[in-house]
Amino acid sequence: MISTSDFRKGLKVEFKGDPYEVVDFQHVKMGRGGAIVRTKLKNLRTGGVVEESFRSGEKLPPPELEEKKMQYLYMQDDLYYFMDSETFEQIPLTVAQLGDSKQFLKESMDVKILTYRGEPLNVELPIFIELVVANTEPGFKGNTASGSGKPATLETGAVVRVPFHINEGDTIKVDTRTSEYIERVK
Repeated sequence: MISTSDFRKGLKVEFKGDPYEVVDFQHVKMGRGGAIVRTKLKNLRTGGVVEESFRSGEKLPPPELEEKKMQYLYMQDDLYYFMDSETFEQIPLTVAQLGDSKQFLKESMDVKILTYRGEPLNVELPIFIELVVANTEPGFKGNTASGSGKPATLETGAVVRVPFHINEGDTIKVDTRTSEYIERVK
């Protein structure tokens, strides 16, 4: 059991039958009464955020979360198929379950999938991935010094801003958390 005194940002708890993540919390000492803990909790199933107050010292159970390493295989009929690296079991995920992660998925990529009682909740990509630039405007002599950059479409369909010296066919490193260009890969 997890006590409210152990709350911190990112802690996962089970509340009202669903897994939640603590987004924010604040210990409040009332005048004569006991202290309370005000929290903002994000539902890991729906993505909704709720505000709840708990008595200080109240205990919540930890959720039955499991993190599995899986490999992305392919997409078919708006379903993305992943394979468990140990059991070779395949599971399909919908576009809604993937969220923004789908724009950086590349075949044979290893990802972590968070599951709650066997139900997949979300996909965690590697922080940095290397992708090939599929389409971008050519850089002209003289405009390579400005820092604004240009849009580039990557092999997965994602669009990121890149410096003017990047051309089609170049391999670049991208931060999947911020969708930002990091560097060109040799």
